Amino acid sequence: MPGLKTILAVVPDTGTGLATMETALVVGRDHNCHVRVLHVRPDPASAVPLVGEAMSGAMVDEMMSVCERQGTERARDVRQMFDQVCGRYAIPVTDEPPGPPEMSVAFLEEQGVEDDKVALRGRMADLIVVGRPKGDEEPALQATLNAALMDSGRPVLVAPRNPVTGIAKNCAIAWNGSAEAARAVAAALPFLIKARTVTILVADEEEGTPSAQDLENHLAWHGVTAEIRRVVPSGSAVGAALLKACNDVSADLLVMGAYTHSRLRQLILGGVTRHVLDHAEVPVLLSH
Repeated sequence: MPGLKTILAVVPDTGTGLATMETALVVGRDHNCHVRVLHVRPDPASAVPLVGEAMSGAMVDEMMSVCERQGTERARDVRQMFDQVCGRYAIPVTDEPPGPPEMSVAFLEEQGVEDDKVALRGRMADLIVVGRPKGDEEPALQATLNAALMDSGRPVLVAPRNPVTGIAKNCAIAWNGSAEAARAVAAALPFLIKARTVTILVADEEEGTPSAQDLENHLAWHGVTAEIRRVVPSGSAVGAALLKACNDVSADLLVMGAYTHSRLRQLILGGVTRHVLDHAEVPVLLSH
């Protein structure tokens, strides 16, 4: 099966964006990929519905002007960061296929709603890299992550908030036999094949679904030797138990299906996906 060829890295700003971009570049380096760094500038007109009908035309114009100025400054800073990082590592900048045999990069700047642009652009990528939202404190980043997961049809790598220097030397798979977990494993095969160790973490398996032993056998056909590790959660804290197990096996990549139960139920009541997204310190490869 083909490996990774194109990656879309979503960089909204120079804060969370640096770790996201560097995570994407580490993957690109290891797999000789083409990495597109996408920055989306907000459309000033989108701020108008938020101001209310009571505001005067002059106030609306001022708000749009401020939005335009801030968007321009943010885009300039992101582009400077991109140029500095690519210059530091002498990465070829091109967007013409098939590209060089090693990693290459390109910078894309668009205007509009970030989650909409990511969902559309992401459909033409083998992998989307998005920063990890900080709980409910970053609703725009959360919306972008949800759009990448639910509307692109592509796997998503959630980058940690701190830059990484390596990824997927020791991989962990959160396995529950679901279709989402199976899709995540398929997307992760380029990582799993190159990994030194692969651990299948099993906290719960639904009756009538493929077992961890079935997954172990499936991976063996791809030349991947995996070890099964049973995870015993405390109460219903499956997410916390999975992250502890990742730490125990020194995993630097967690592979899992996203929202294998109702997404609305998980958002309201909490769930494994939500807990992992809120607390993971390693990159997490998700598929829905």
